[in-house]
Amino acid sequence: MKCGIGLVKQPVKGNKLLIILLCGLLAACKTGTREPEAFDWQGHRGARGEAPENSIPAMLRALQEGVKTLEMDVVLSKDSVVLLSHEPWFNTDICLDAEGGEWSDSADRNIFHYNYSEIAACDCGSKVYERFPAQEHLKTAKPRLLDVILEAEEAALMVNREEPFYNIEIKSKPEWDAVHYPSLEFYCDRVMETLAKASLEERLVIQSFDPRALRYMHEKYPQVSLAYLSEDGERSPAEQIKDLGFVPAIYSCEFSLLSEATVKQLQASGMKVIPWTVNEIADAEKLKAWGVDGIITDYPARMISALGRH
Repeated sequence: MKCGIGLVKQPVKGNKLLIILLCGLLAACKTGTREPEAFDWQGHRGARGEAPENSIPAMLRALQEGVKTLEMDVVLSKDSVVLLSHEPWFNTDICLDAEGGEWSDSADRNIFHYNYSEIAACDCGSKVYERFPAQEHLKTAKPRLLDVILEAEEAALMVNREEPFYNIEIKSKPEWDAVHYPSLEFYCDRVMETLAKASLEERLVIQSFDPRALRYMHEKYPQVSLAYLSEDGERSPAEQIKDLGFVPAIYSCEFSLLSEATVKQLQASGMKVIPWTVNEIADAEKLKAWGVDGIITDYPARMISALGRH
């Protein structure tokens, strides 16, 4: 078999370039019998219940707590840097401005209107977030996607754990086109150009609520596993997938929309079932009993300690 590594063209600190290249080489050269696929615990926005969401500290904590997959959201800056953020704007519930103060009502908070150097000056971690009272507060900026991957790969290597998987959400809507990114196609392509530098291969999933984004990815990047995100309680999963036009690798819905029968039907159709966002142990126990393939949670430490590592 061929063994290859991807080149990281973006400057990185210290030994991180060597580390990610070694990880890519090891992943490409693995041989032998595959073990049964592990239960896919996913850290939602890292470990949002415990550390600032979509931050490097949250991702590293989720890895430490034993997740298989890091779940995250990506947006674009004015200078086309792919960075982590759930909203394509500065959320005033969690972010302070570049001076460390509250954003004014009149301020432009559209991330796409700022270069990454300006975004990096804003603190999105030290403000108290009332939804997650146990969350650690620390000053941290919205990180670049490639920096997150480099940090996660290094952390996994240093503690001798298996390489993490990455579940990355495209944050698009028709009304956001040409407002939060130049075009849907440019946005998707820019994300994939960035990910190509990390050579994640089978460890990458792209997810979206936007069928347009999934269709574009399916056509242009057929090698990438896709997850259909849904909070649609009106249409059946079969109707949703029919509208999508192809069967994705994963169906990922709000967990209360599932039943045991639905899980079995989806899996029989060739899809894995990975619901979100499950934060109570009783809910997770029920879903695991139904046979879901994974669970996305804000509290990986709580869940994994109660129900076992993958």
